[in-house]
Amino acid sequence: MTDILNKLLTLSAENEVVEFKEAKTQYDKDKLGQYFSALSNEANLKNTENAWLVLGVKNDRTIVGTIINDNQLNEYKNELAQHTSPRLSFDKTERVEKDGKTVILCKIPAAPQGHPVSWKGHYYGRNGESLGALSDREFDIIRVQNKALDWSAQIIPIATLADLSKEAIDFARKQYIEKNKKNEQEILQWDDVTFLNKAKVTIQNKVTRTAILLLGKPESDHFINPAQAKISWILRDKDNIEKDYAHFGCPFILAVNEVKDKIRNLKYRYIKDDSLFPDEVDQFDPYIIRESLNNCIAHQDYTLNGKINVVEREDAMLTFINAGSFIPESVEHVIKSDAPESRYRNPFLANAMLNLNMIDTTGSGIKRMFVIQRKKFFPLPDYDLSKNKVQVTIVGRVLDLKYAIKLAQMPDLLLDEIMLLDKIAKGKSITDEEAKRLKVKRLIEGRKPNYYISSSVAGVTGEKATYIKQRGFKDEHYKRMILEYIDKYGWASKTNIDELLLDILPAVLNEKQKLNKVRNLIYALSRKEHIIENQGTIRYPKWVRKAKT
Repeated sequence: MTDILNKLLTLSAENEVVEFKEAKTQYDKDKLGQYFSALSNEANLKNTENAWLVLGVKNDRTIVGTIINDNQLNEYKNELAQHTSPRLSFDKTERVEKDGKTVILCKIPAAPQGHPVSWKGHYYGRNGESLGALSDREFDIIRVQNKALDWSAQIIPIATLADLSKEAIDFARKQYIEKNKKNEQEILQWDDVTFLNKAKVTIQNKVTRTAILLLGKPESDHFINPAQAKISWILRDKDNIEKDYAHFGCPFILAVNEVKDKIRNLKYRYIKDDSLFPDEVDQFDPYIIRESLNNCIAHQDYTLNGKINVVEREDAMLTFINAGSFIPESVEHVIKSDAPESRYRNPFLANAMLNLNMIDTTGSGIKRMFVIQRKKFFPLPDYDLSKNKVQVTIVGRVLDLKYAIKLAQMPDLLLDEIMLLDKIAKGKSITDEEAKRLKVKRLIEGRKPNYYISSSVAGVTGEKATYIKQRGFKDEHYKRMILEYIDKYGWASKTNIDELLLDILPAVLNEKQKLNKVRNLIYALSRKEHIIENQGTIRYPKWVRKAKT
């Protein structure tokens, strides 16, 4: 990274894919988003893998240094992920020491092929070092990229039908019949060439990359090099230590069931509040396993040359990971619209998988996964869309049965509202609009970004103690505690007051926010209400009751 910084500093001026900012202590989030959109789009147009935003350096390449901390960087990343479409963030942020000062290099990924990056609905670009709207011509250039080249539809001239697995073709035919039962007798009469053309796996008798992925013999994967046709299953214990693994390749249409059979999927037993008899369910619903895995296959960005990973943990967690950004606007948007997406990364592959009954493009797959988890009172699927990948984690057990059941049984609580409450419970951020919606229904309390489940929900769910810990007490309660301490002992130091209050302040506040809270309470008692005064020093205060005049 030091070499990269030195190279960037040799530039005579900023350009379309490099931007320097002083940002000594912070940087405006909205401006950051605009530059992110512009630099990402320009990296795509310049056919480079990434662009650079350098913090702590002036436009003339003078190093001034920055004290932006990790918490601020995480806030910037979250803000970018919330308001860019497709949802992206920095690939990497790294500190480099230069001339005794700290510079932060922010690596911005190029906009995905066919998908210009917007910030809050607007598309930005660059003309030299100037920020502005992405021109119509540049917008169209990016938009037509996927139309011009669908990786999955490309024909492999040297491959033949002999490179496909007969077992996989026969299984694919059965799946195709399942989708077209009225024409079963006719389909059974087709030879393999006709069937594969009709199912749109091949094109005019020619083998495609899709055909190799779904139906190719294990040894035929070399036809798609450097892309990988590989799914890795990894078993880890509760401490995340690897215990077992297995790799699966072509044909993917058979590998899906092989991976599914590897997953242990134990039975989970629990007793509902309204029954004396235990329920017994699979930890991981078979539909969720197949849907998640097939989504990985259909939406993997094979140009990144990565593999699909399925990580199973012994504490009942299952994670599916595929390379490439999440093309829809958001998971919430997919569930709310409950309709097919207008575009796919691999249209030919997705259509073939639809024809072979592997996926359902009605748009209900992800929503059905959420509904299944909700009905079992399990945590909702957790999506991580950072670092140019899609990672979904499924939990196969109840984390808090009483809370889960009561929350699910609350009248008029919609699925997307449960999803938002699930985010709050996991400490994740929500948008201002989402927060307003939950506050109108009195489902959450607190201030951005420290929201917590409201007293009305806590009362129903029996989580009153947790609610108090998260909400804390009114400021007057803390002030009375300070005054009672001073009245009892005559005076109080900063350390005394910190020890008195820090442990009982709202649990949603971090350590720095708690210290700020205490300072604000002292400021209110001394400067605004004139009840106490400092008879010590600024560094070592001695707070006493102010004498009445």
